[in-house]
Amino acid sequence: MRNYSELSKIPDFLGRFRYLKLNGSVGVDTFGFDRYLNQVFYRSDEWKETRRQVIIRDNGCDLGVEGFELSNTKIIVHHMIPITKEQVLRRDPILFNLEYLISVSDNTHRAIHYGDENLLPITFLVERKPNDQCPWKR
Repeated sequence: MRNYSELSKIPDFLGRFRYLKLNGSVGVDTFGFDRYLNQVFYRSDEWKETRRQVIIRDNGCDLGVEGFELSNTKIIVHHMIPITKEQVLRRDPILFNLEYLISVSDNTHRAIHYGDENLLPITFLVERKPNDQCPWKR
């Protein structure tokens, strides 16, 4: 079961992404006609407080990786364990457990669900080195 304790031991963005990716399919229903349930859940005061705590813990960074601040975009709090309708109906405590939540951008969130690294900005995939953009200093 994916969790924050394991994820936080992975130092780089791409490694964390690969740990979390789900390889889902576009168009596959998760809640179907009961989609309203997760919308009610995400508007609850309990979820809003949990979301706030996750964002603070992650310092507002994509996948909680320093240097990947999400200051110019909406922050999504991703459930590392896909949630079910039944969990929402019984208000399963795991839905609010910070150990199974992480801050992400919209693109990173879609990439996790569909396993598509192409959704990640290219700068996340390139390891930077000193003077790598200055040809006369290589």
